[in-house]
Amino acid sequence: MNKNISKFLLFLFLIPFVLDAQTKLLIPMESTGQTNHLKAYGIAYRHLLGGKELDWLLNYRGGAFLFNYSSTLETECNEKDVSYELLDGTQTAQVYAEVKDETKNMDVIRLEKVARLAVYIPPNPLPWDDAVQLVMDYAEIPYDKLWDEEVLSGKLKSYDWIHLHHEDFTGQYGKFFATYGTAAWYLTQMKANEDMAKKFGFNKVSKLKLAVVQKLKEYIGNGGFLFTMCSATDTYDIALAVQNTDICDVMYDGDSFDPDANNKLDFSECIAFQNFQIELNPFVYKYSNIDITSDLISIGSYNDYFKLVEFSAKFDPVPTMLTQCHTSLVKGFLGQTSGFHKEFVKPNVTILGMNEGTDFVKYIHGNYGKGTFTLLGGHDPEDYQHLVGAPATILDRYPNSPGYRLILNNVLFPAAKKKKLKT
Repeated sequence: MNKNISKFLLFLFLIPFVLDAQTKLLIPMESTGQTNHLKAYGIAYRHLLGGKELDWLLNYRGGAFLFNYSSTLETECNEKDVSYELLDGTQTAQVYAEVKDETKNMDVIRLEKVARLAVYIPPNPLPWDDAVQLVMDYAEIPYDKLWDEEVLSGKLKSYDWIHLHHEDFTGQYGKFFATYGTAAWYLTQMKANEDMAKKFGFNKVSKLKLAVVQKLKEYIGNGGFLFTMCSATDTYDIALAVQNTDICDVMYDGDSFDPDANNKLDFSECIAFQNFQIELNPFVYKYSNIDITSDLISIGSYNDYFKLVEFSAKFDPVPTMLTQCHTSLVKGFLGQTSGFHKEFVKPNVTILGMNEGTDFVKYIHGNYGKGTFTLLGGHDPEDYQHLVGAPATILDRYPNSPGYRLILNNVLFPAAKKKKLKT
């Protein structure tokens, strides 16, 4: 064979190996450069699940992901309709130089260890969906389901991160009695909770839920990551605050509430909120004055936007990761708990997003012990007033949803290199 032909064939053979060694694959995440923001997170998570690492470029092109090139990764991007770019060595060096420039509010976070994920959700069907499950399913991010029995039997320690489905931890079944007290799903929900309470020796569902919350608090303290939405945001702390008094009326637990309950709240037990008052009327669809739902309804959906707070990527990497988005202004959305009045948020809790010109806080993050908690008010980022019985949101219609991106930031950030987060 001609030597020149042999060299040419050898060159063709070596091209993939040279490409793999020198080329990076960049998934941009800005508003105009990405066809499917949500599925990009799934690609990043599954990459970690395969034992590989990647870099999260904070505040660079909307929070881009940078991988070592592989043909498998490129094929997956094409299959999932995720936009990407191939960078040579020079281009990659330029990107890192820009991100590490001390005059730029950017940084590199190495994602290195995939988080084991769980969702706390009752086994009985409910007439509403869960945005976190919807988006993890859409992005093809695997997770396990847990409920009271698994939490109380110690299975939490097998997971790094847990999301709380839209649970009412006060034992009032979502305060749905006035509207849905005779509905089949409501009665099924009551029976499932009462049976579980009896199984663990509790005479009231409120005491069962308190035990669950205390286990979750222990889990966070030992290094777990907690993410909640909707009614699981405030009822978590309410359950801790009322553990020494009764706020449930007769239709919930067989006896009336303590009329002096609001004078017996213990805010030292709470992790996120303080100085609030409980709504004791069982016919009012609200847990406490923490919630801003009625205030948001009064201003109207067209005026409901919350602004993400800008943090220093180099000095505050965790809140920066949690607020990565292709827009700083995010359309609001209601839930049973839609957000929080700022006056009731504990001073050591970091505010990640709030409605400008108001005291309406939408998104918060805090530390407890060795772990963290993040609370996002509202039910579904792409369905402003998601009613009971409404169909699940079809995320193929919203592949670039800013609100759903915030959820996926929470799914991904526990994979960050821990040493970097302490600097």
